[in-house]
Amino acid sequence: MAKHTVRFLPNDITVDVDRGTTLLEAASSAGIELKSTCGGDGSCGRCTVLIKDGLVESLGQGNLSKRSKDQGLSLACKSAVAGNTTVVVPKDSILQSHQILLDEKNLLSEVSIDALRNYKKDSFIKRYYLTLEEPTLTENAPDLARLMAELRKNGVNNAHIALENVKNLASVLRDGNWRVTVTTSDLHDFISIISIEAGHVTKPLYGFAIDIGTTTVVVNLVEIETGQIIDSQGTYNKQARYGDDVITRIVHASDYDIGLSELQQAVVSTVNELANKLVVKNQLVPEDIKAAIVAGNTTMTQLFLGINPKYIRLEPYISTIAQVPLVKGSELGLVMHPEGIIYNFAAVASYVGGDIVSGVLATNMAKEESIVLFIDIGTNGEMVLGNQDWLVTCACSAGPAFEGGGITHGTRAMTGAIERVFIDSQSYEVKFKTIGSGKPIGICGSGLIDGLAKLRNAGIIDRSGKFNQSVQTTRLRRTEEDWEFVLAWAHESELEKDIVLTESDIKNIIRAKGAIYSAIRTMLKMMELDGFAIDKIVIAGGFGNYLNIGDSIQIGLLPDLPIEKYIFLGNSSVKGSRIALLSKEALLEAEEIGRKMTYLELSVGNTFMDEFVSALFLPHTDLSQFPSVTQ
Repeated sequence: MAKHTVRFLPNDITVDVDRGTTLLEAASSAGIELKSTCGGDGSCGRCTVLIKDGLVESLGQGNLSKRSKDQGLSLACKSAVAGNTTVVVPKDSILQSHQILLDEKNLLSEVSIDALRNYKKDSFIKRYYLTLEEPTLTENAPDLARLMAELRKNGVNNAHIALENVKNLASVLRDGNWRVTVTTSDLHDFISIISIEAGHVTKPLYGFAIDIGTTTVVVNLVEIETGQIIDSQGTYNKQARYGDDVITRIVHASDYDIGLSELQQAVVSTVNELANKLVVKNQLVPEDIKAAIVAGNTTMTQLFLGINPKYIRLEPYISTIAQVPLVKGSELGLVMHPEGIIYNFAAVASYVGGDIVSGVLATNMAKEESIVLFIDIGTNGEMVLGNQDWLVTCACSAGPAFEGGGITHGTRAMTGAIERVFIDSQSYEVKFKTIGSGKPIGICGSGLIDGLAKLRNAGIIDRSGKFNQSVQTTRLRRTEEDWEFVLAWAHESELEKDIVLTESDIKNIIRAKGAIYSAIRTMLKMMELDGFAIDKIVIAGGFGNYLNIGDSIQIGLLPDLPIEKYIFLGNSSVKGSRIALLSKEALLEAEEIGRKMTYLELSVGNTFMDEFVSALFLPHTDLSQFPSVTQ
């Protein structure tokens, strides 16, 4: 097949691709990740580029806005290379570095520290220092039998040993002068030998605590015997090039011949990129990493393992696995010891995964007497309500709005994203705060909630989210497509164009917040409780960590409870992984937590939909649920 050269500006990166390759695929090959919420089917309209010169075949316009058309832009996913081409990539089309919660030492919350204190600090990864009797003509047992006998003396019975460890056993024993260090995994009554090293090795034992999120991936390097987080790395999930949400990725895995392998390769390479940085930076080798505990939602876990999640999106929404078999490092090609153990938290249901089980472990709520609500907000909103006696869980689709998707100038939490908004109620002038304090490139989820609350407080929008057209300010204007309000003028913006919130954007945010609050209300109704019965609300996730609670209550996203009842847990998924890595007792408790949860399917019955319709106002149709707002 003919090859053509594509040059990307302003980076000035050149890549050779086959004829028919889309510009979205070519950009990815060049190491330039473009925003593509829809996974390249043209519906999100985010991957806009300017074709400066060359031959490009149009595959259709897709959902290209009039504003983009007027600027001469095209969608990269709908433009196929037909000859040598030069392309200019606008700043707002590039997927930049995220603001990621790594759970480093300075981010450890008291909640997760307390949770770890509840469990015996005794990992399922154990190390034994053995000294074997040197064989003689009369004491001539084989090397392996001699090793196993010594392990039995240390209480290790019926340990499984891989062929690779047997192959090197003779030389390892003699190199160590019959002194060896044996590292084992002991879980579910199955003991396996991970490594046999010559001599008594005092180098620390290391493991990875891994959070595989739909948007981001985080890896903690943990010293198993001390519990110390040695280092952390995080980045965006490379699966994002195939779509922002799990449904888009499930479709890609199911509808394309190599879709599943592409998605698995993307997430494994993301984990390995982070793992390799941690290993190199801390002067280790992959063989030093003896275990990895992985937390991810049900779809992410199946894609990580190379299991097609096709039926998760089809009624009755069934996953292939819940409890995941133990996997060796070599089976997935992870940067770790090839015989090292990879443990994945079990899923509860198709849309409540191991990341939520891990989060509940980190909250300690399964040991609490009082009623706790745990919420993890992202593209999906997953939540758990309960205490030591009962746990109810559900998931709702909040849509991509809180991740910046479906919003005219929406963006994920990255440098330049507006995360706080301030509006003068008299002059209607706007001040804002961005991540990194630079010029704005768009507005992220926390900024959208802030902005919505401030627009309502200033009287610029009504309770249904419509603009008050009598407001006298040049920031409020009518375009051919919609009413919009200018948050940042072009001269203030890194994009050199106005950053706006449209009436359609506001409707999307209201629908997203309505879904979250309606799911909470549905769980409460199931347990015959009202919102005021909740004693504590724990909010997890990168997005949740930057929420303004007051504004979230004001728009009707969160229950109207005193601020002191809210706790931010940060990356609860990786926190729970770390706890399970350090304590076998905690890991087994997490399995019990998963079995204990009662999953509530919101699509069954009318309760959720009735609640959702009532929640499509600011803050709600029933103002008695929000007394502090009405005051």
